[in-house]
Amino acid sequence: MLQKPIFVYNNWAAYDELSDNVELSETLAMRQLEELLRLRSIGIRFDYYLMDAFWYAPEGGYRTWRRPHWPQGPGRWLDACLANEIKPGLWLSGNTLCKLDPAPEWQDSLDAGGGGMCFFHGGFFPHLLETMRLWYERGVRMFKLDFLWFHAAPRTLQRTLLPSEIYAQNVAALQSGLKDLRQQCPEVVLLGYNGFEEAETMSKTDLPFRKTVDTRWLEALDALYCGDPRPSDVPTMNFWRSMDLYSDHMVQVYEQNGFPLPRIDNAGFMIGTTGTCYYRGTSAWKGMLILSLARGGWVNVYYGNLELLSDEQARWFAKAQSLFLRLQAYGRFTTFGGIPGQGQPYGYVAQDAKGAVWTLVNPAQSVNTIVLPGAKKGRLLFYDAGYQPTLDGNHITLGAEQMAVVGVGYYNSTAFDLGQQNDVTIPVSIKPYPAHFHPVGDREMRAIVPAPEHGCLRIVMRQKDKVGQAKRSTGGAPPDGVTLGQLFKMTAEQDGQAIDVRVNYDKAIWSGLSWAVGEIPAGVLVPGSSVTIRCSTADTMEVTLACELYQVVYSVKHGNHTT
Repeated sequence: MLQKPIFVYNNWAAYDELSDNVELSETLAMRQLEELLRLRSIGIRFDYYLMDAFWYAPEGGYRTWRRPHWPQGPGRWLDACLANEIKPGLWLSGNTLCKLDPAPEWQDSLDAGGGGMCFFHGGFFPHLLETMRLWYERGVRMFKLDFLWFHAAPRTLQRTLLPSEIYAQNVAALQSGLKDLRQQCPEVVLLGYNGFEEAETMSKTDLPFRKTVDTRWLEALDALYCGDPRPSDVPTMNFWRSMDLYSDHMVQVYEQNGFPLPRIDNAGFMIGTTGTCYYRGTSAWKGMLILSLARGGWVNVYYGNLELLSDEQARWFAKAQSLFLRLQAYGRFTTFGGIPGQGQPYGYVAQDAKGAVWTLVNPAQSVNTIVLPGAKKGRLLFYDAGYQPTLDGNHITLGAEQMAVVGVGYYNSTAFDLGQQNDVTIPVSIKPYPAHFHPVGDREMRAIVPAPEHGCLRIVMRQKDKVGQAKRSTGGAPPDGVTLGQLFKMTAEQDGQAIDVRVNYDKAIWSGLSWAVGEIPAGVLVPGSSVTIRCSTADTMEVTLACELYQVVYSVKHGNHTT
């Protein structure tokens, strides 16, 4: 098991063959290795380079590499990693067939549907373990196990065993086999991804905490991830902040399930030019990086296109990473405050004998003051632009949707200043704006309000199912998916003229979205004159809509800019 924090580059999001059509190739993989080495030379720490999905030939049983994408196989990549003291890692699709044909040795393990293999019967698992040992001998030191299906069993076993018995025996076989592998390959790092949890666990952030993940996996795996980055069910004008809230909420879900923070892989840092990260590029990347570090996991994974980070950005990255590295290695991390998925202010405290670093988030559509329990005089190290957070003793006041970092004790120093996140702009004031939304048919809500004297009108719409839980809609993944702006519509009209409503959620979102937020910019409305606002959904399921209005004011310096 891990004895210290590690830092992993994963090349997923630099390519994407599930939510996009950008294929993995040797050229792409080597380009990212060159960028990794450039960033490392500036000060960013990388220990591993994990080759994600679809490196393998469909017919090769994970022992050969796909052609023509890898004309000479993996030798050039493996050798370059090892020569530069970077440990290689490989993605494996657990026991399911993901763009993979069953090898001859796997045939007697195939389940009735032909899509997965049984761990406790037939030749699949012994062959897989031997494959992992072979790659270990080639220098591979990490395996990412994804898309597990513990109900897989041949038809003959389905006739004689209960589904619960099949599940239990698959789990026991995998745990036992991984423990044996660890004994034979003592430097191996094993990461668990999709399939180790109840399916619904990662799909919503408005469910009550309950037992959904088995802590016995900690005996076989170094860390379990808690979900691919996606928007939460908390509406935000800043789309990327809702994604931060998703990862923060899932960390709390796993923590409530009994997982120590160091063993939770939050998978929260993903920059890139593909559909899996909604073509994010580097939008709001600084806050995303800080939160990924502040969550306290020992497996720190960075996904995507490393070339998007300039040398100057890399120096900032290295400074933020070094601040949390010592704390991860020698300090103690705890969560505090409310529940992210319920829109309550929350945060993390990382402390050692010298002091503490507090990372705080206010997800609400209101200014809120957060108490830092036990904290003494602190220094504001980082915050989103726009609203100026205020520190008063152990109290900090944050604007709507704002995050900040505070240093206490040894960390109350200009040496740790990280500045502002200028591509996230928080309004200097926000307050509810009186409005009565009434239904028009079963798919639209409408309100008529007088235009405010100043500021913007922020519109918030939530979509729920018939039992009151968040209901996500999706038009499919990029590049062919329907964007959410076509499914969730927000329109405004004044004196017969259409008024622009600015939104940031108009993306093809593979994971779905349960809300919409938009703003009518300041200066485009005639104050006092009536404005008609319409919010609608194209979801054909039985849903209900709830809408709210807020009057928001941005500083003159930042105008109406939002992300």
